[in-house]
Amino acid sequence: MSSLIDRITIDPQICHGKPCVRGLRYPVEVLLELLSSGMTHVEILADYDDLEPEDLLAVLEFAARLARTKSMNAVAV
Repeated sequence: MSSLIDRITIDPQICHGKPCVRGLRYPVEVLLELLSSGMTHVEILADYDDLEPEDLLAVLEFAARLARTKSMNAVAV
């Protein structure tokens, strides 16, 4: 069974190597900005036909892991 995080891909040929959803041109940072602006999952999914509900969960999981890694590195300094 694959985890949600497997939906996040990094390819230098797509969006300059920024983390994206499933190799599509939807950078994680853009989707996070939409969520933080107050858009609901339903609204985002309605606007972006290629996205699936699990993609938005993967974006949140990716951000949580990144935050955890950054905070652990800050503590180690």
